[in-house]
Amino acid sequence: MTFEEMWRDLLPVGRDARTGGYRRFAWNAADLECRAWFREQAEARGLRYETDRNGNQWAVHGDLAAGDAVVTGSHLDSVPDGGAYDGPLGVISSFAAYDGLLARGADFHRPFAIVNFGDEEGARFGVACVGSRLAAGVLSPEQARELRDADGVRLPDAMAAAGYDPERIGADPELLGRIGAFVELHVEQGRHLVDVDSAVGVASAIWPHGRWRFDFHGEANHAGTTRLVDRRDPMLTYATTVLAARKKARLAGAVATFGKVAVEPNGTNAIASLVRGWLDSRAPEEEVLDQVVTEIERAARERAERDGTSVDVTRESYTPVVEFAGGLRDRIADRLGGAPVLPTGAGHDAGILSATLPTAMVFVRNPTGVSHSPAESAETADCLAGVDALTDVLADLLSDKEATA
Repeated sequence: MTFEEMWRDLLPVGRDARTGGYRRFAWNAADLECRAWFREQAEARGLRYETDRNGNQWAVHGDLAAGDAVVTGSHLDSVPDGGAYDGPLGVISSFAAYDGLLARGADFHRPFAIVNFGDEEGARFGVACVGSRLAAGVLSPEQARELRDADGVRLPDAMAAAGYDPERIGADPELLGRIGAFVELHVEQGRHLVDVDSAVGVASAIWPHGRWRFDFHGEANHAGTTRLVDRRDPMLTYATTVLAARKKARLAGAVATFGKVAVEPNGTNAIASLVRGWLDSRAPEEEVLDQVVTEIERAARERAERDGTSVDVTRESYTPVVEFAGGLRDRIADRLGGAPVLPTGAGHDAGILSATLPTAMVFVRNPTGVSHSPAESAETADCLAGVDALTDVLADLLSDKEATA
């Protein structure tokens, strides 16, 4: 199948007819349909299909046990009402690039594989990059087994219901030790490539980022009969904290977002007893990120004292700054004719794996600059340019008999 045919084939899966966005959440029906699609693509090309101990999918050419494998791929899950390109563009481009390698008669001096990492977005269980974090030992099996979705379903139970054995999850150094280089293609989540008028670019680094859960506790009461002076309303504390997060981030040159909220008892005519908000914050440097989150938490506690409420803060995930392997990054940029090199504030599986093995990223231009939204887009010509670029990079790496650090 061509790139365009694969794109049309996958496009309807998990798409909400009302919003136009995607709801491919870890281990739900849409995610399983995407996984079936991946397997079909692998087997149609005669690639050996495998799933690892953490449910990540692999399409393999050659023998990974030989080591120094060249691997590419991304993910197929989405954020709630996400766009079509975030993740799937990388997976579809990987299969198209493999087709291109065969058409060119490329030398496969090293093993080759395409991977679909599971639960990259963390939309269902709250932690991003679960598949790669487990494999790299960044997320322990014990931590993973305690993850629950909004309905209280545990991650192991969701995996088991989908036919995977959750007892096997955990660090996989043997598998990762067989990889000499991992290159992830991804739609750009920003407008840098638009501004420099380039179809493709190369990632230099990923900003440090994390997720924190703020639990604002108050007192449930009647919205119509409780005097304002008698209220202990956690919604006020939450609202003030949202505004504080914007201000603290702006002053520090960072970003901070409360994008998810849950309220109890969640009644129109009731004062809330609990407001639970999730903060996502990112910054160019770890010290700046720590400072911003500390100031947001301080602002929340100061406001809570005035409102007669209380605040508990839990860090649910954290990824330090990622500087992509210079040798591999620079080699790819040179191979692509001096393609622009740019940092990103978005997290990726390549970033998680960077501490374990040489990784790099290729970005494809996004004309709107919008991501995690149905408005996310890329021109077909730019996507095909991305496939060509990825094919060039993979051909170069596969022609080597040694890994590139």
